[in-house]
Amino acid sequence: MPDDRTIALKPIKWYKSLATRKGRLEAGAFLIEGDMAIKQMISNNPDEIIELVSTETLTHPFHKYPNRLVTDIQLRSICSSKTPQGIIAVVRLPLDTYSARLPDGIGSKILLLEDVQDPGNVGTLIRTAAAFDFSGVILTEKCADPLSPKCVRSTAGTVLSLWIRRTSRYLELVEELQHRGYFLVAADLGGVADPSHLQCHSKLLLALGNEASGLSDSVLNASNHRLRIPTIRRKTESLNVAACGAICMYLSHHKH
Repeated sequence: MPDDRTIALKPIKWYKSLATRKGRLEAGAFLIEGDMAIKQMISNNPDEIIELVSTETLTHPFHKYPNRLVTDIQLRSICSSKTPQGIIAVVRLPLDTYSARLPDGIGSKILLLEDVQDPGNVGTLIRTAAAFDFSGVILTEKCADPLSPKCVRSTAGTVLSLWIRRTSRYLELVEELQHRGYFLVAADLGGVADPSHLQCHSKLLLALGNEASGLSDSVLNASNHRLRIPTIRRKTESLNVAACGAICMYLSHHKH
């Protein structure tokens, strides 16, 4: 945990710069907004919080962190949300987020997001993956940035609960994971309505595609099983990618 004597007073524009990828990479930090999300971060990753920025002096459980006091106007200028909750956390950027290196402890269930562009969908899927005990998420470079303010807000403080890789070399990671014994299930409207493969493999890689066009032929051709979530076609052709992902991850978690 940082010592408050090491926190230099930074200009407000430094905090604003963390809304951009360039700013986050240069600072080695990103922002989490809101009381509940920061409490979740304190619960799961307390040592990753560098500093808290607030409009009032903080009490438990926030009091143990360095605290920068700002005015309401200054806080609103930093926050991406239209109605900020009075507190922001500056959090350490995970080192390998934008690399193509898998971690040492990969885990048994991995989520692959291919070109999912809406930040709300990406953040919700990361939050859902954490809830159903997935260990990591691989994102393509055309996905929304997982550490952008809108994505982080949608994760509700769970963004560091699993490892994340955002890379153009995701197909190499898919190949490497399959070599290591991971079974690739691709969510596909043209697939088979048989979810058993989500439950019967010790190593699972679940792939979800772009909101409009779905998964690429490269991922579909590499898959071990193409899964369709059955819907009432006369009422709706398909599900939102976040809803589809939530169903798949729930089924992978609740084995029968």
